[in-house]
Amino acid sequence: MKKINENVLHFLENQGFVIVASIGKDGFPHTSCKGIVKIDPRGRIYLFDVYQHQTHDNLIKNPHISITAVDEHKFSGYCLKGLASILFEVKKDQELLKAWEVRITSRLTQRLLKNIREEKGHPRHPEILLPKPQYLIVMEVEEIIDLTPQHLKS
Repeated sequence: MKKINENVLHFLENQGFVIVASIGKDGFPHTSCKGIVKIDPRGRIYLFDVYQHQTHDNLIKNPHISITAVDEHKFSGYCLKGLASILFEVKKDQELLKAWEVRITSRLTQRLLKNIREEKGHPRHPEILLPKPQYLIVMEVEEIIDLTPQHLKS
């Protein structure tokens, strides 16, 4: 497990969602959007999946996973690679469920504020329509890749 430094930790905590890549049975990458619920700086990332479909099936067959997050405005980002495990006891973990609700509420609040400022996005508020999490993906980070171009690093 690779330790997650403060820069990466804060960057990921400020993302509304991340892109998760898993490997399909055909050997091709499958990507989907997921929300980070919790980050353990010792090298674990917790993500809820509200659907039990392709990502779930892929991770059962092959636990290799990557998480990518970028900030287009700052021209920076990270890709984290590792192994995932799946936990189905999400309904019993009140701390993680509360963290998920806080994240969803924050995303909804940000969308409402942008709409008030007339930065129109989605006409509805899709966060409200999300189902409850089906399971938890726990990623053990093995590698962290800084996606910021070398000439832009200070």
